[in-house]
Amino acid sequence: MQLIKPDININFISKRKIAFYISIAMIIISFFSLIIHKGPKYGIDFAGGVLIQVKFNTPVNLDDVRSGLNELELGKSSVQEFGDKKDNEYLIRTDMSISNSQGFTYGVKKALEYTTGNHVQIRRVEMVGPQVGKDLREKALFAMFYALLFITIYISGRFELKWILSGIMAGALMVAVYLLSLFNVGVAFFISAAVVVTLILFWFLKLKYAMGAIVALIHDIIITVGIFSICDKEFSLPIIAALLTIIGYSLNDTIVVFDRIRENLRKYHKNTLEVVINKSINETLSRTILTSLTTLFVVVTLFTLGGGIIHDFAFAMIVGVLIGTYSSIFVASPILLAWQKHGKKK
Repeated sequence: MQLIKPDININFISKRKIAFYISIAMIIISFFSLIIHKGPKYGIDFAGGVLIQVKFNTPVNLDDVRSGLNELELGKSSVQEFGDKKDNEYLIRTDMSISNSQGFTYGVKKALEYTTGNHVQIRRVEMVGPQVGKDLREKALFAMFYALLFITIYISGRFELKWILSGIMAGALMVAVYLLSLFNVGVAFFISAAVVVTLILFWFLKLKYAMGAIVALIHDIIITVGIFSICDKEFSLPIIAALLTIIGYSLNDTIVVFDRIRENLRKYHKNTLEVVINKSINETLSRTILTSLTTLFVVVTLFTLGGGIIHDFAFAMIVGVLIGTYSSIFVASPILLAWQKHGKKK
């Protein structure tokens, strides 16, 4: 199957400055949204508390539902519709920790039936303690950071044959992060600092392929998190799984382009790097579009037909596939060109 002619020659590299400004704008908007919302909106998995999914036989008034919750003195709680409106299902969230789930569920059921005058079916109950939520949040950050470090070892070894150098660097960073985690330092802060240090080391150690890949991955994660913040969607464990999946998907696309660049550098060594990069992107364009379209078809189907439970996961995947495809063409590859131009200036 061939959607694009093999001799196509779109000048992607000439649009890299426009793409650069678009990426900067999206990142700034993402940070601005996170500042306004005071960080990501954490779900029960990370914030701790109780989540209850309830179903009524007939439509009910949300004020009646809240009135029933107030009688239970649950503290800070929220109610929102879940799924299709005709299903009469609602999600109840509270930040209060409980010890007896059976007694708590029975109390909620009776209180809601009294205030709404409707039969209540408890569909789901999830409970996470505040300390457990904090631990899960920290482990999620560590998972993404370690994933990026191991990716740097693979990229540096495969494309630049610097296995030992990249391995030592990654090992030193992991030890440093582990030692800092033993002190009372915010995990998000020192992992962010470690990522910055990693990029600086890439620059001085001349790991240009690894730097291109990692910058593209960080770009994808920040924009995906920003869009979640703009849409006021919650972060939960399935969303972290989606972010790790996005990292893998975007990296695979980037590696395909990098591999073709490496081959064409040998084949067309008389051409400029700009011409070689542009030719490589065009040669892999058909594969990139086919892969993205088939993946999007699956995740859009999950988004529309998968139900409320998998809705946010599918949404994250849709955003990640689109941003990952964009970054492979307009972020990762142009970094190699910027690197060469910096070397010539020196």
